[in-house]
Amino acid sequence: MLVLVAMSGCSESGVQAETELDRLFEPYAGPGMPGAALRVIRDGEPLLTRTWGLADVDAGTPIGAATNFRLASVTKQFTATAIMLLVEDGRLTLESTLTDLFPEYPAYGSGITVRHMLQHRSGLLDYEPMVPDGSPQVHDDDVLRLMLATDRTYFEPGSEYRYSNTGYALLAMIVEASSGKSFDVFLRERIFEPAGMSSTIAYREGQSTVPNRAYGYRVTNGDVASSDQSRWSAVWGDGGIYSSLDDLARWYRATDRGAVLSAESAALMLTPALGNYGFGWWIDEYRGHRRHHHYGETSGFRNVVLRFPDERLTIILLTNRAEPDVYPLAERVADLIL
Repeated sequence: MLVLVAMSGCSESGVQAETELDRLFEPYAGPGMPGAALRVIRDGEPLLTRTWGLADVDAGTPIGAATNFRLASVTKQFTATAIMLLVEDGRLTLESTLTDLFPEYPAYGSGITVRHMLQHRSGLLDYEPMVPDGSPQVHDDDVLRLMLATDRTYFEPGSEYRYSNTGYALLAMIVEASSGKSFDVFLRERIFEPAGMSSTIAYREGQSTVPNRAYGYRVTNGDVASSDQSRWSAVWGDGGIYSSLDDLARWYRATDRGAVLSAESAALMLTPALGNYGFGWWIDEYRGHRRHHHYGETSGFRNVVLRFPDERLTIILLTNRAEPDVYPLAERVADLIL
């Protein structure tokens, strides 16, 4: 479905871009297939919105701009923003340690700071392999309990980069401990509502409802199978938010206008450390263009956001299928525009 297109001042090049998009996303457009949602934003305004396929295959519900996808690790920018709000509130600092924040935490936590966790430099053990097959879904507080029972890290905190979902689950618990509110409530009150994201939610099965929900799937040789939830899908801090093209556009408009964080805090989030990672974003260059980006992948979803600050360009691609990798698709869209 084409909602808006103004790819170019030249109609011929615009048609060529449309043709290329149709070719790129043809696998998402087949009958009975889970699909994709794409939005390109320039100067805070939608340049292009395209959707393909079904949000709910059984019900035959088509994907639209308001369809909510599980963001997976695209969630991390919201977790990092929540932490920065509490830093601005004076409730904690970037140098606060796990033992400062959780007095019961084992001694090794005295060397792990909030900054380390934001930048994936904590060395915390991955929680996912610790969860037995067949166990019920784990929550952020379960991840904390697992870490309380450990006595080591992968490396000396701060010395290396290793992507860590554990760190972001613990950051969600730090938000709760520092604010006195449940993480989902804090997100709603301090981030989603101020940004006008009325349909975005930190989802937990049996506890909340996702409006306009996309369900996750796996497609194998043309056969579609449900792949919506995993043992880890109820952990909020590392990947538990559902949102849509419409709400994410509101979010990036709010952040660009400084409506959520101070300019100083926003700049810190986009300052790269080891691994070119800031707070919830990778920061690098793509074909000579400065880029902020993040992916999200979980059982039945693959997503990516690319932002090119010098061009004031944002590309949001959300899909409700477990394959393929969507970075190449988003980068091909960037190529068409840049």
